[in-house]
Amino acid sequence: MTVKNLTVLIRGGGELASAVACRMAEGHFNVILTEVGQPQAVRRNVAFCEAVYEGKKTVEGKTARLVTSAYEARIAWEAGDLAIIVDPENNILTELKPDIEIDAMIAKKNLGTRITDAGLVIGLGIGFEAGKDSHVVIETNRGHNLGRVLREGIAEADTGNPGNIGGYTTERVMRSPCEGIFRAEKKIGDMVKAGDVVAYVEGQPVKATIPGIIRGLLRDGTPVTKGFKSGDVDPRGNKEYCNTISDKGRTISGGVLEAILAYYNKT
Repeated sequence: MTVKNLTVLIRGGGELASAVACRMAEGHFNVILTEVGQPQAVRRNVAFCEAVYEGKKTVEGKTARLVTSAYEARIAWEAGDLAIIVDPENNILTELKPDIEIDAMIAKKNLGTRITDAGLVIGLGIGFEAGKDSHVVIETNRGHNLGRVLREGIAEADTGNPGNIGGYTTERVMRSPCEGIFRAEKKIGDMVKAGDVVAYVEGQPVKATIPGIIRGLLRDGTPVTKGFKSGDVDPRGNKEYCNTISDKGRTISGGVLEAILAYYNKT
C-alpha cells in the first residue's frame, strides 16, 4: 500500500502540531487539524491555529485554510493546502475516517483519543499508553530520547521546565501576573531588554526578564489566568527563529514520520 495521499487528522494546531502537519504535508498526505474556537498559542508565527482567527495561516511555505466541513477540507487538499477546522470534540473523525490520527494537543492527558479512531493512532507526549490509548507514543521531553517512537509504555514525566536556550530555561517564559485580558505592547520579532514591559493584564505589567527577541506572544485580547504562559524571549536574538519550526518540532515530527513508515511498510 502506498503512503502517498493518506488522510491524516491532527488534534491540535499549536506549535508542535503544526511542525508535525508541515512534515505530513511535505510527504504529500492530506492533512486536517482540529482546534478549539479560541486557540491560545504563544509561538503564533509557526502555529496553524492562527487560521481560526485569520482564515488561513502559512508556516514554512505550507498554508492551512479554515474549513467548516469534510467537503471543504477536500477542496483545500485539491488546491495543495492543509485544512483546519474548529472541532474540539473531534466530530469530523466520523465523516472523514482518516487513515492516521495524531493527538498533538500536548494537553498532558488524554482528552478522548482512542486506539480505535484510525488504522494508526499516534499520541504525542504524556497522557497516552502505547498499545492502549494509541498504537505508538512519541517522546516529547527534550533530551536523549526526544522524538523516540515508543511501541509500549508511556512517555517520560513532564519536567515542568522549558528547554534550555542560551543558558536560560524558566527565565525565557513570560507569564500573566493575574487573571484578565492580555494586552500586548510589543510584537513577535521585537528586541527587548531585561525589565522591558511587553504587555499588560488588567493594568499589571508583563515584563521580559532576559534580553533577546520575542519569539512568541499571545494574541492581543486573549483572556488569561494568573501564571498563564504569555510569551517567550529567545536570548539568541535571531529573527529567523521566530518564523521557523524549532529543533524540537522537527525532531518530534521525524518520530511521527518514522512511526507511519514503519506501520505501512511492515511485512
